[in-house]
Amino acid sequence: MTILLWVLQIGLAAILLGAGLTKVSQPTEKLRDRMSWVDGVPPGQVTALGAVEVLGAVGLVLPAATGIAPVFTPLAAVGAAVVMLGAVVIHVRAREYPAAALTGLLLVAALLVAWGRFGPYAL
Repeated sequence: MTILLWVLQIGLAAILLGAGLTKVSQPTEKLRDRMSWVDGVPPGQVTALGAVEVLGAVGLVLPAATGIAPVFTPLAAVGAAVVMLGAVVIHVRAREYPAAALTGLLLVAALLVAWGRFGPYAL
């Protein structure tokens, strides 16, 4: 189970890091082609969401890997779950059901990491 949790943590972190860096580094106009939801959101909020995703990615891996404040790993997983829940809502409202399903899987992965790292497989 520990190996599964590490795989989920690293995979989730990679996805969050990629999505977050894209939102932080690209102007909103450039993101519109891939992310239709940015039309109704101020650019500063898109950048802030990207920063939260990058920090979440770091929090999923770094504390557990270094052993420094490993309680931040399950907290980052809870934060990632909150972000994914919001993303599911946004995708469902936009009738982007395949994206909502994928985001829902990421939500389940984040919840599994939080459960495992808070509970029986804590670091």
